[in-house]
Amino acid sequence: MQASNTYRIGGMFATLLWLTACALPTSTMAQDHAQHTRMNVSKKTELGTSAAVDAQGILWITSKESAGAAQYVVLQKSADGGKTWSAPQRIQSEPEAVSAEGENRPKLAIGSKGEIYVSYTKPLAKPYTGEIRFVRSLDGGRSFSPPITVHTNRDLITHRFDSMIVDRSGRIYVAWIDKRDLEAAVARKEKYAGAALYYAVSDDSGASFKGDYKIADHSCECCRIALALNPAGQPVALWRHIFSPNIRDHALVTLTPDGKLAAPMRATFDDWRVDACPHQGPSLAYGAEGTRHQVWFNVRNDEGGVFYASAPAGEGLRTPMKLGSAQATHADVAVAGKKIVLAWKQFDGKTTAILAKISRDGGDHWHDTELAHTSGDSDQPRLLTHAGDILLVWRTQLDGVRVITATREK
Repeated sequence: MQASNTYRIGGMFATLLWLTACALPTSTMAQDHAQHTRMNVSKKTELGTSAAVDAQGILWITSKESAGAAQYVVLQKSADGGKTWSAPQRIQSEPEAVSAEGENRPKLAIGSKGEIYVSYTKPLAKPYTGEIRFVRSLDGGRSFSPPITVHTNRDLITHRFDSMIVDRSGRIYVAWIDKRDLEAAVARKEKYAGAALYYAVSDDSGASFKGDYKIADHSCECCRIALALNPAGQPVALWRHIFSPNIRDHALVTLTPDGKLAAPMRATFDDWRVDACPHQGPSLAYGAEGTRHQVWFNVRNDEGGVFYASAPAGEGLRTPMKLGSAQATHADVAVAGKKIVLAWKQFDGKTTAILAKISRDGGDHWHDTELAHTSGDSDQPRLLTHAGDILLVWRTQLDGVRVITATREK
């Protein structure tokens, strides 16, 4: 089955076509997966990579390694800002399936005492099902715990697209997309739009998790979940939600250690009505003064693209700003003091560039720049803050992992 949506690009019409299972009833295999085909972009090699910086300034990355049919999550580090890297170190003693595409890559977080935390999606035998797995190292990467599954639900369903964050108290939050409620609704012969979001919490440095706390029903099915700490140190989740009757905008909620949540708040207002999933989740960051900064992909006024907007503490969302051309995809945002960087991928027919808007005065003024480009396959851009600067970490098929200080003065 197909779902299509047509939108205007530069005065001409282009068609977005999804062969989607994500938005259809679970009675068909098509419903559990969406393949997003757009502007001659084909399925890419799994280059999904996450990055983090520890208190000593060491840069860590995690990604997937395949050795024949065997798959592993691997960890590497660099003490010289990405000029050289350690050899990939496998974090599992035994191989298991690993998802490592851009929206569903292994995730990495560093604890306050240098703990290394990795979460990833393990695909299961049935197509588009999975488990959320977690591995930790308490000795700086010299040894790793055996993988554990963070959720108590063990149904052969979607537990995928995990995201992870550590709060200021050291608690680990892992959120994911989950289809247990969809399966239950189908069994009752009831309609259920999309999937749901759940999360689990560890307060013992990842030795165990409690939860399967529901964040919301009716999330989009294949878009990453953004997690960021607000100025109070609380984790906030931003995701593509399905508002009635079928509006694919975004919602926001603050997570708590005990699973008692306020009602989600609507975070974008583009009113995109489409029965499919674009495989493009949002990104989120907070300034120290409380301003929320968010980037996202949507279709707005019949024109698709990537957008940025901010919301000062206690105020509503300001007018969104479109980023780049209609070919802009997979944006990220980071804030360091008054510095703000917005970075996204953009394909011109020959090369893919990481383009950016940079502000050094809290968003009052912006300048545009190209941070990097490649003629081969590439991952999505990842932005990190370190020592008052903002770094771009970008993995490409041709050049490996590149680290660029986006906020460096020219």
